[in-house]
Amino acid sequence: MPSISIVNAPGPHAGSRVVAAGAPLESARAAAVMLHGRGATAGSILALAGEIDVPALAYLAPQAASNTWYPHRFLMPIASNEPWLSSALAVVDDLVAQLGRAGMGPDRIALLGFSQGACLALEYAVRHPRRYGAIVGLSGGLIGPPDTTWPSPPELAGTPVFLGCGDPDGHIPAERVRESAEIFRRAGADVTAILYPGLGHTVGDDEIERTRELLTRIAG
Repeated sequence: MPSISIVNAPGPHAGSRVVAAGAPLESARAAAVMLHGRGATAGSILALAGEIDVPALAYLAPQAASNTWYPHRFLMPIASNEPWLSSALAVVDDLVAQLGRAGMGPDRIALLGFSQGACLALEYAVRHPRRYGAIVGLSGGLIGPPDTTWPSPPELAGTPVFLGCGDPDGHIPAERVRESAEIFRRAGADVTAILYPGLGHTVGDDEIERTRELLTRIAG
C-alpha cells in the first residue's frame, strides 16, 4: 500500500506519518482509521488489526507527534490541550478526506481508537457528524470538563457506535462513558455501551469480538 502522510493539519501533528496494514486501499471494501493512545505508536494500535482480523479492510493509523495527541487529561478544559487537540482533529479530518478522494465514503469508514485515541475518535465524530461505517471507542469518552456541552445533531443517522471500558478504569470515569453514549444516541447513532467489571485500562476479548462484528458488517 502506498505510504500516506497528513498534509492538511496545522500545528504539532503536521506531516504525521500514516502506517497501513490489511488490504491495499485500492482493493479494500472499507477502511478503519485507528488512533493510538498516549505514549503509544501507530504500530501498536495496528496490532489490534491482527486480532480483529477482517481481511477486506484497509487499516490506517496516523502517528501522533511525540506519541501523544494532546498533552493533558481529556477532562481538562479544552483550551489547555490546544493547539495539540485541534491539530489532532485535523489529522483525522485529512485522512478521512484522503480516503474520500480514493473512493471510500464515510459510510465505509470506521473510526476506532483506544484510550486517548478513543477520546479523539469520539470527539472528531461529534464535531464532524455524518453516517460513518462504525465508531469504536475503547476506554475513552468525549473530551472536555464536566460542564462541557457537546453538539448532537442527527446527522450520525444510524451509525453503529460501540463504547467499551473497564469499570473501574483509572483514566476514564464510567460516568463519562455513559454521558458520551447518550450524546451519540441524541445524534441518531445506534449505540452499544458496555462497562466491564474488573477489566481495567485495556482491551478485552468481548470488545475485540464486538469490534470484529461491526467491521465485518461494513466490509461485507
